[in-house]
Amino acid sequence: MSTPFTNPLSIPVLGFCAYSGTGKTTLLKKLIPELNNRGIKLAVIKHAHHNFDVDIPGKDSYEMRKAGARQMLVASHIRWALMTEDEVDEAPELPHLLQQIEQDAVDIVLVEGFKKLELPKIELHRAAHGKPFIHTHDSNIQAIACCDDTQVPSELRRLDINDVGQIADFVIEYAQNWQPTSKLPLTPQTPECGCELDSSKTLSVCQGIEKILSYVTPVTEHKLVELDELNGRVLAQDAISPVDVPQQTNSAMDGYAFNYSEPMLESYTLVADVMAGHQYAGTLQAGEAVRIMTGAPVPAGADTVQMKELATESGNNVSFQGDITLGQHVRLAGEDIAKGKTALAAHNRLQAPEQGMLASLGFGKLPVFRRPKVAVFSTGDEVCEPGEPLKASCIYDSNRFTIKSMARKLGCEVIDLGIIHDSEEALADALSQAAVKADVVISSGGVSVGDADFIKLALEKVGQINFWRINMRPGRPLAFGQIGDSLFFGLPGNPVAVMVSFMQFVQPALRKLAGEKNWSQTMVPAVADCKMRSRVGRTEFTRGVFHLAADGKLHVTTTGAQGSGMLSSMVKGNCFVVIGEQDEQLNPGDTVYIQPFADLL
Repeated sequence: MSTPFTNPLSIPVLGFCAYSGTGKTTLLKKLIPELNNRGIKLAVIKHAHHNFDVDIPGKDSYEMRKAGARQMLVASHIRWALMTEDEVDEAPELPHLLQQIEQDAVDIVLVEGFKKLELPKIELHRAAHGKPFIHTHDSNIQAIACCDDTQVPSELRRLDINDVGQIADFVIEYAQNWQPTSKLPLTPQTPECGCELDSSKTLSVCQGIEKILSYVTPVTEHKLVELDELNGRVLAQDAISPVDVPQQTNSAMDGYAFNYSEPMLESYTLVADVMAGHQYAGTLQAGEAVRIMTGAPVPAGADTVQMKELATESGNNVSFQGDITLGQHVRLAGEDIAKGKTALAAHNRLQAPEQGMLASLGFGKLPVFRRPKVAVFSTGDEVCEPGEPLKASCIYDSNRFTIKSMARKLGCEVIDLGIIHDSEEALADALSQAAVKADVVISSGGVSVGDADFIKLALEKVGQINFWRINMRPGRPLAFGQIGDSLFFGLPGNPVAVMVSFMQFVQPALRKLAGEKNWSQTMVPAVADCKMRSRVGRTEFTRGVFHLAADGKLHVTTTGAQGSGMLSSMVKGNCFVVIGEQDEQLNPGDTVYIQPFADLL
């Protein structure tokens, strides 16, 4: 009997199962580079049936592990590996192993083995081995990769076990069609509307992000857009290079091109000058050289360039000084990007570097995903529109404008719904209309304990919403859920808390919704120049100012008072200092992590 499987990740997991000797590992060794060449980033989990070792007897890591270290982490500038001694009676649980994967760094996890688990799999089968089928008692088989002699039921997708390209196509198709659970689960403690009114429920920042991302389904609609209009858009299909870059083997230096030989000749006869944009029509003979400019094509018969600073001309001859190696200062055709290869993978956000590279390949238009539509409104009778007279006991609405600005910087199309006053009927109507027009609806205010319940009552009518306390400051209250097919974010009312919450929770959701993959929050180490306090169990986002100091390191200090309504602290600052849940106090000289504002603010 197979064991139920729950995918704990927000990325797809696909297994490969077969009887021993069918060739699972052989196939994966071919499939992995094929998928890499197509821009797919992979993690692989393999089930081993014996007491395997991944380090070598005699090496320090092996000896320390055998001496009794339960965990041994060995690292270099190239790779790091964590080895854990964890003897269990049965096979290790796949969900636990999956949680060790850095899911933000990969697109899909391939699993070899664990054939008794109810996870989606491709079955491998060779008729010559005489083994029974797995799919006859496992409904999770998505396809069968087999040889020509294998008879497969018509309803099961058939793949050629010897055609790695076809299997790669299927894996990519599976990943693109895979979706996590898209609806918030209803529990016996949750009202039928899905509105969780228990505000005592608390989540860490990471838990909040993970929950939100599990409900985000990326947009799929795309269209061709002119190259000049691509800034901030997300690429919908791989950009395959139509040319070699560089297109021709060319010189990386101003100097002299010649045919390398051992021993080197005392001098070479100069037969031509080759300028960038031109070429030498003939073939260089032994003992001949040409003057050549950077970027100019290397003539036939030449394979090496010596820079002009290490050459001496005498009449029509040139001699060289210094060490010379075969092929030096020569850029081979296609060594940067080869014709027919993926120049830029789908799901990348296009900025100036990407636009420049795509222009250099000759692209005039490219397919990009449509912009997510974001509807924004503020709530409260105490909120006034900027530009109008300020009423007594009221404040001007700033949150709506910071939210709109941040959403636009992420390439979203913004729908401004203005200020919705404290009326259950008005709010319910605004939410319903917004959900029809937008992919995401964002409000600010009315989600903390003690606020008027108009927004909560309105959400109870039209949506499926959770109200959470996040263990963070500022920005503790957060509402998240769905109104129809739209996602909903209810952000706090304090201006700084709005920006902190948007940056931590809304930003990753909008990036995933837009089709962007492999994005992660920028976290940079810096040296604290002042004392900073927090509370154990809570993540603190302190406004800070970082700079590059004389010691060559980034240093950071706070902007001063940290009230959550002090917008001036955001103007003065250029980063958040992130004080983790485990820290109560940071002292001058301690290493802290900062989130620069440059990505969004």
